Amino acid sequence: MKETVLNEILPKETVAPASPDWGALGARLWCDGACSGNPGPGGWGCIVEHDGARQELSGARARTTNNQMELQALIEGLKTVPPGTRVRIVTDSEYVSKGITSWMRGWIRNGWKTAAKQPVKNQEQWQQLNDLLQTRPHKIEWVRGHSGHPENERCDELARAAIKSIQ
Repeated sequence: MKETVLNEILPKETVAPASPDWGALGARLWCDGACSGNPGPGGWGCIVEHDGARQELSGARARTTNNQMELQALIEGLKTVPPGTRVRIVTDSEYVSKGITSWMRGWIRNGWKTAAKQPVKNQEQWQQLNDLLQTRPHKIEWVRGHSGHPENERCDELARAAIKSIQ
């Protein structure tokens, strides 16, 4: 498992000190997106654990992309986590994990343009995600998809079931 702690894009006053056990406090969020065709019908799924409760969420769009569904899964999960709560995020999307840990900071600095001076794809979702992350100290963990990780597999099931619900 590759794990990255992200504190650099958060305002200093919202960053919690590093802790050896992020899972013991705050919230845990697993997320995944899926698409039947790319673009095509798409779905997202997430699991959020907070205050001893576990919640499964999912949704779908008739025409979307896989990357948009990956982002939407995280956005919807974060909406359920109260601001100020530390959250450990687990995703199988390198697009999401690298976007948060490596790319977003530069996009913001460049006025939401890529290094090639092109507009960032899915900019509205990235901006919404950035807003949500600003008030939730977080750690992001990337896991390989379809490798038997129970929560990641469940999120994939939720996303695929959401697609079927609109077809």
